[in-house]
Amino acid sequence: MSDPSGRYTIVFNGEVYNFKDIREELEKAGERFHSHTDTEVVLRSYIVWGELALNRFNGFFAFAIYDKQKNELFIARDRFGIKPLLYSPPSPGERGSGGEAGEAPSERPVGAADFFFASEMKAIMAYPISHDLDRVSLLQYLHLNYIPAPHSIFRNVKKLLPGHFITVNNSGLQIKKWYRLPEASPAGVDLTYEEQCDALKMLLEASVKRRLISDVPLGAFLSGGIDSSIIVALGSQHTSKLKTFSIGFPDQPYFDETEYANAVAQKYATDHTVFPVTRSDLLANLEPTLDYIDEPFADSSALLVNMLSRHTRQRVTVSLSGDGGDELFAGYRKHRAEFLIRKGGPRPALIQALRPLWKALPKSREGRFTDLIRKLERFADAARLPSDERYWRLCGYASDLEALSMLRLEDETLPSSLLPELMSRKAIITGRIIAEDTLSSALRTDLEFILPNDMLHKVDLMSMAHSLEVRVPFLDHHVVEFVTALPEQSKINPSVQKRILRDTFGHLLPSQLLSRPKRGFEVPLLNWLRHDLREMTNDLLGNRFIQEQGLFSPESIGRLRSQLHSRNPGDAPSRIYGLIVFQHWWRRYLS
Repeated sequence: MSDPSGRYTIVFNGEVYNFKDIREELEKAGERFHSHTDTEVVLRSYIVWGELALNRFNGFFAFAIYDKQKNELFIARDRFGIKPLLYSPPSPGERGSGGEAGEAPSERPVGAADFFFASEMKAIMAYPISHDLDRVSLLQYLHLNYIPAPHSIFRNVKKLLPGHFITVNNSGLQIKKWYRLPEASPAGVDLTYEEQCDALKMLLEASVKRRLISDVPLGAFLSGGIDSSIIVALGSQHTSKLKTFSIGFPDQPYFDETEYANAVAQKYATDHTVFPVTRSDLLANLEPTLDYIDEPFADSSALLVNMLSRHTRQRVTVSLSGDGGDELFAGYRKHRAEFLIRKGGPRPALIQALRPLWKALPKSREGRFTDLIRKLERFADAARLPSDERYWRLCGYASDLEALSMLRLEDETLPSSLLPELMSRKAIITGRIIAEDTLSSALRTDLEFILPNDMLHKVDLMSMAHSLEVRVPFLDHHVVEFVTALPEQSKINPSVQKRILRDTFGHLLPSQLLSRPKRGFEVPLLNWLRHDLREMTNDLLGNRFIQEQGLFSPESIGRLRSQLHSRNPGDAPSRIYGLIVFQHWWRRYLS
């Protein structure tokens, strides 16, 4: 969209929920509008206020505005990275001094024809850029199963960090941080716990109500977990017969959570649809999902999000989700582990003392007992590490040395050239934990690191594959700023996680939801890789392909595959799945 003068042109991805309020303010100042869209409000806001307009937007977005008169391009990404933005600078590498979270303000001369940006890697790859692999990014991928911003799988393609903007003009390229999560929330200072609950109730209700405004059919994901159930409960107070959607696993009861989703749907009389997914359905969805992934990304639950998004899009255009709740309120199992390790006492000490037993017993994610043993061993191993290394280990599936051993290192200098950069990137991610060494610092790192690079990326990638818009009420910046400033004890204590969330909204939920054990959105990787995907594994990880590719160590891959078929597969299924995703991507885009 261009303004009437033709000087400014915008391309926009996302939604600004408070655009009507901003439009009213601009109209009072004499501005005139020619449409009823938030796109025009974003454009006019930038024309009037420049980069300061970003602070006025409540929503999720990535947009670019070109000023023809100044020959200047302005590109911005939302506060928490709900919408993606990639770019290819004119030459590999970044120049600049200082910087935060891995991306420094930088300047260099830029030719307009040299700069590319997009929401997806496949769009960048359509242009004549170098496909030179970033091997440090590959090492990060082998540990995490995704590649964190600001880096990508290619050396000369970067990801704009959340809350940052880029300015490109005849003088050069600048990257600046426009949003900083406050260290303390004025609204949360000196409140009693009851007052904290009241404030959270007001903020989250307002966020949900804001995200229910839509001129197209709207629904909500309902997994049966606490987060999505609270969003549905609040949404049902403002929308009659809210449409809700769940995935069920009729032939895999250990992964099935429809009982809990149905209880919420029944309580609020939603128009509820359960999409039953069989093992054969999942397998049939694997290759289309891998084909859509344009940068290696191996969170296996993307398969489920893809299927849920496809089915949901057949009935609605917009869906609410509960993403962000775990990161904000200490809902993951690793948060409980971190809390217990920091608290100390006989229980963590006993788990550590029995470490040899956990190592000897069979472990996998696909049975209650074997998954418990896997968690106990992981806890015992993590408890021996300093807080920053513990955080890094609990984020991924392999140690740094295990990841490095996966590469073919024919050049003996390669490890010494890769490790310093790998350690530097890791130190940037864990810097807050090193400096503060608190559980709150780990939660905040999750919000800035795991949430945008894994969880939000997964949902955006798979929902956009089906043109479904997903809105995340927990990530309204008013909610985030309030919750992150709350003391740890408001979120977790020895007996409960998500304490304030449960105490504030628990009365809205069926009782069985509050006592149920937490389960992730998982697929049965171990069984797949041992049976259904054996042929694919032999093809993509077989010696012939590995030797021709010349990237990975055949010996290391062989050992990992042997572990998969042992009685202690551990995290081998997730690591092998990550390799399969990478190999499929390599064959599709680089071979």
